[in-house]
Amino acid sequence: MSQKQYTASSIQSLEGIEHVRLRPSMYIGDVGARGLHHLVYEVVDNSIDEALAGYCDTIAVTIHEGNSITVTDNGRGIPVDFHEKEQKSALEVVMTKIGAGGKFDKDSYKVSGGLHGVGVSCVNALSTDMITTVHRDGKVYRQKYQKGKAMADVEEIGKSDKKGTEQFFQPDSSIFNELVYSYDTLASRLRELSFLNRGIEITLTDERVKNEEGGSRTETFYSEGGLKEFVEHIDENREGIMENVICMEGERDDIPVEVAMRYNTSFTENLHSYVNNINTHEGGTHLAGFRRALTRTLKKYADDLGIPQKEKVEVTGDDFREGLTAVVSVKVMEPQFEGQTKTKLGNSEVSGAVDKIVGEMLSNFLEENPGEARKIVQKVVLAAKARQAAKKAREMVQRKSPMGGSGLPGKLSDCSSKDPQESEIFLVEGDSAGGTAKQGRDRHFQAILPLRGKILNVEKSMQHKVYDNEEIKNIYTALGVSVGTEEDSKALNLTKLRYHKIVIMTDADIDGSHISTLILTFFFRYMKELIENGYVYIASPPLYLLKKGNKRVYAWNEKEREEKTLEMSSDGKGVEIQRYKGLGEMNPEQLWETTLNPENRMMKQVTIDNAVEADSVFSMLMGDEVPPRREFIEKNAIYANIDA
Repeated sequence: MSQKQYTASSIQSLEGIEHVRLRPSMYIGDVGARGLHHLVYEVVDNSIDEALAGYCDTIAVTIHEGNSITVTDNGRGIPVDFHEKEQKSALEVVMTKIGAGGKFDKDSYKVSGGLHGVGVSCVNALSTDMITTVHRDGKVYRQKYQKGKAMADVEEIGKSDKKGTEQFFQPDSSIFNELVYSYDTLASRLRELSFLNRGIEITLTDERVKNEEGGSRTETFYSEGGLKEFVEHIDENREGIMENVICMEGERDDIPVEVAMRYNTSFTENLHSYVNNINTHEGGTHLAGFRRALTRTLKKYADDLGIPQKEKVEVTGDDFREGLTAVVSVKVMEPQFEGQTKTKLGNSEVSGAVDKIVGEMLSNFLEENPGEARKIVQKVVLAAKARQAAKKAREMVQRKSPMGGSGLPGKLSDCSSKDPQESEIFLVEGDSAGGTAKQGRDRHFQAILPLRGKILNVEKSMQHKVYDNEEIKNIYTALGVSVGTEEDSKALNLTKLRYHKIVIMTDADIDGSHISTLILTFFFRYMKELIENGYVYIASPPLYLLKKGNKRVYAWNEKEREEKTLEMSSDGKGVEIQRYKGLGEMNPEQLWETTLNPENRMMKQVTIDNAVEADSVFSMLMGDEVPPRREFIEKNAIYANIDA
């Protein structure tokens, strides 16, 4: 058998664009919904960079009928003149060359969010069609592309008294496995950008949805107050302990710093940080500088008043952040990103700049507002006392059984496999459903933990109450995770996590949805690392069993029930419909067949696309305000059976 020759001709040299198409996930994260939306963010970031440079104040995003996108701005317009080195128009260079653009020239852009991204050329590479229209120097220019390659030279198509760039693109269906844009996902990012860049008007139009007047759904995001309004938006479902948002703004070592913060009655630390508009959800040096300044300044203020001695309590950094909502935004000329997802700022010089600005301005605020300062200190003292109680409760959670043995909860029906990668645990509502699940599961890799009733609403509970709760203790113990480090009392250690699929499985009714939301709230507030690592899922048991003669068909929603009923009754009206209100109504074989068997089941993986929006939703769902919760449920529920 002749062996294929391995020579120089065997080495494939991919040009930039081909490499993007071959390995899209390297550039945009994935080829699902997240990557699809990332295309829009990349184009919008270019417009925002024009705004940061002072040349743009209006941006418009349009979702067209076929899920194509147009982004328009009133910036300077991409240059179209001849590029000597590349021997083609500068526009074509920007649109078709990886790593080309004005962001690398400090005279063009002082700071840029676009540098962190992959650039408009990658959007071009991953689109079947892209059209760039430039209004510049009194003229209109246009160039068309397919899959990242120019179809013709840049052409002048008319005159114009406007300026700016219009980008139209159609994502490539052979690349993406999700092609439908979510209005809400785009709206939350554009709203965020409007808060981070005050004075810029950003409009989102969805031509797929018509309003009552027959026009397209349109929303405009504009913020005059910037981060102050951002904190008010984040905290709209929480009760503040102070009337005003504390706003701090300054520049140190050529680093502009903006901070807005306010304390509320919750028990959650809620910090959001940004570098050049990029959400650094892993934190970094700017967040470290903020925390250091906050702790030092408030501690000095409390010590000067002699409060820790009077209250006989030791105060730590954690205590100063409980019930704090804050947004930290910095602009850095050459950001260095670290971390698993490249969203952790590494520039050491930023830490000192943030520390100095926050330290000085917070000191001034405390001196000038003694009433609000005292409320903050009282909140901190309360947090310190609660933390000490929580530490004792947490130690009880992690202590092994005094009787010896594994120390696992008695109600846990464990799986025989010790390999976390193949092991699954189902958190099941009640003993009845738990019994059915235990009989129907595959004992080799599926564990069942029944939960009694509704677990604690952690949104309204102090830490020690959370760790004292029996059902929550069982979850910690069953999962094998430990909690609390010297730096962060809530940090989760996943090294001994026993299952890589943690599945919430509740009844398909209002009570089941409530229990599911309570568990998700607990995970989001106390075990966010599980969600971030992709370990949390929600089971989808069927809502209906349709029977006709010997034929049995399951339906997971109302639409499916209608379609399958119609199909089954086509040869005469005689379909028996059984509505499953609880998992216990299924026999073990049915539960295995529909919900537990990896071959057939449908499970939703829980992800966090936007931490600000997720936080807002949980605080609204689990808070005291009824009207926003009712509105959310009516808008999002598959079924809405809402009483007063």
